[in-house]
Amino acid sequence: MKTLIIHPDDRSTDFLRDIYRGLKDVTVLTEDVSRKELHRQIEQHDQVVMLGHGSPSGLFNVARVGDGAFTISRNEVPLLREKRCVFIWCHADQFVREHRLEGLSSGMFISEVSEARWFKVPADQEAVDTSNEYFARTLGEALGASEDYRQVLEHVSRGYRQLAETNTVAAYNAKRWYLWD
Repeated sequence: MKTLIIHPDDRSTDFLRDIYRGLKDVTVLTEDVSRKELHRQIEQHDQVVMLGHGSPSGLFNVARVGDGAFTISRNEVPLLREKRCVFIWCHADQFVREHRLEGLSSGMFISEVSEARWFKVPADQEAVDTSNEYFARTLGEALGASEDYRQVLEHVSRGYRQLAETNTVAAYNAKRWYLWD
């Protein structure tokens, strides 16, 4: 399976690289890609994994991947309907639900101490880093081991729930991890 990774270059999301570090047959887009080339790449791949910061409107464009404020927005929805998709950004679940897409997605996902404070989740940098690193590593392992998104969801959820016993950020995030089909 050919996998396209769309991960706009942003130091605050570097931990997400562990998701695709061990995957085979991947193309990674991080910066300076036109909208036309982005669409061409989506069309040429079987699975699309989209990572970074975002909102219910889509994946933010922080590194000139596409044009405008969003790298992934309603403009890409027709292309994504035909693909296996993983949407990892804050409130990606709302984007997926609104556009009736399928795949794995995160809801509001705490990846920074400031977000933990905003959502009143007691956490220091160590707790955030531990949660981030565990999630990315575990999701990468699961995607590498299975093409069945139900198995991927269960593997990540099971492990994340165990971490959640001692990590408040993981406890928050574990409740915001979805499969839409």
